[in-house]
Amino acid sequence: MKYTVLFTAPYMIPFVERFKPVFAKYDIELIVPHVRERMEEEDLMKYAGQFDGAICGDDRYTARVIEACAPRLKVISKWGTGIDSLDASACARHGVKIGRTPNAFTTPVADTVLGYMLAFARRQPWMDKEMKSGKWEKIPGKALSECTLGVIGVGNIGKAVTRRARAFGMKVYGNDIVEIDHVFITETGIEMTSLQSLVSNSDFVSVNCDLNPSSHHLMNSETFALMKPTAILINAARGPIVDENALIEALQSKRLAGAALDVFEVEPLPLDSPLLKMDNVLLAPHNSNSSPAAWERVHWNTIKNLVEGLGMKYEG
Repeated sequence: MKYTVLFTAPYMIPFVERFKPVFAKYDIELIVPHVRERMEEEDLMKYAGQFDGAICGDDRYTARVIEACAPRLKVISKWGTGIDSLDASACARHGVKIGRTPNAFTTPVADTVLGYMLAFARRQPWMDKEMKSGKWEKIPGKALSECTLGVIGVGNIGKAVTRRARAFGMKVYGNDIVEIDHVFITETGIEMTSLQSLVSNSDFVSVNCDLNPSSHHLMNSETFALMKPTAILINAARGPIVDENALIEALQSKRLAGAALDVFEVEPLPLDSPLLKMDNVLLAPHNSNSSPAAWERVHWNTIKNLVEGLGMKYEG
């Protein structure tokens, strides 16, 4: 039996020729649209009813899309870990399986968070800018061991961030909606506390939780008002966890000292965003997952999830 798969994962598309022999082995034909960042609802609706499975990135598989693609659609294999862009309840109603790779990018994302903390604490980007403009100016920095870190979401990535921070001698506060293993708490010395206490006492606040109804705009004008005016917000999780307009207002009013953002409410970040003109903000294009080793694992696990979701045995 031949299958048709909508292939829209932007990290896999450049290597599609490499994967085609594997798909051919399972009688899978590919539809490969042009994808810049993700497929929106209307983009996906153009292909409704034409494919049996999907390999996707952060495509907007809404209830409307799932219903239009059913009953032919059998599986959506998500490249990566987060499935907040998929309507899981609609998939369940229509019998569409969801595949993903848990713990896919823990190491590179945790490294990214640590890199941002070092950049702000040691001030390298700003000293580099001054030097290249002809100024010999010693901008004061501080050691990470002099700083406190608040980790919002102590899952796989939050735990990895905590271990890295503790290795630098930082005091770490944690907050999560689920109970954290007591062994990890004892091992790291992390102090689990309320969100209000965490943001009030932290020099760096790292957002590492999932995006779900309880975390949407978790960081907002109220939480920013509780933070130290010298504090730095780091978001390498999902853009909508942070109320971007409230963040911009907090930065403009000097309620916060700075921010490091890898993700945004709208991606790509609109060119008229005030964030692009702020000297106290470090920006990246949703790239904290960057790791050849991690990508390779995710590529092949995504294919495995697809094949198995179509009811076949994956032989590698």
